Amino acid sequence: MRHVLRPELSDARQQGLHNIGEAAALTGVSAKMIRHYESIDLIPPASRTFANYRLYSDADLHRLRFIKRARTLGFSMKEIAQLLGLWSDPKRSSSEVKKLAQSHADELGRKIAEMQAMQRTLTDLAQRCHGDDRPDCPILDDLARPERGKRGNGATCH
Repeated sequence: MRHVLRPELSDARQQGLHNIGEAAALTGVSAKMIRHYESIDLIPPASRTFANYRLYSDADLHRLRFIKRARTLGFSMKEIAQLLGLWSDPKRSSSEVKKLAQSHADELGRKIAEMQAMQRTLTDLAQRCHGDDRPDCPILDDLARPERGKRGNGATCH
């Protein structure tokens, strides 16, 4: 078994390495998420000090910032893993990156359209509700109604 030298934290800092708290502060990624990204292999396992503290290089911080930006844009962890693979591959084809980004943009468009439809429905229902002491409420009536086009009690709602 090979013995790996582990530096003291002060020596590691002199080498330009950062502990997890510093890495979190410098990247805006929480220590909990840094550990999570390590556990799912989005970042390589951290080197350790003699006292077993995690150590991160500037390259690790750059990778964490990349992940944070991709998360901000709504990419899934699987998509981020693909993007990281492409990012680290100097022989990558930009068409692969574009395809992944366009697919994500298209999915966001579908979700936005669905949310806009929900907003229109709720706005309409809220406008039809009297919002007073009367018990009748078009919002609750709509929520209790079977979905259109679905069969309930043997009949189709129209």
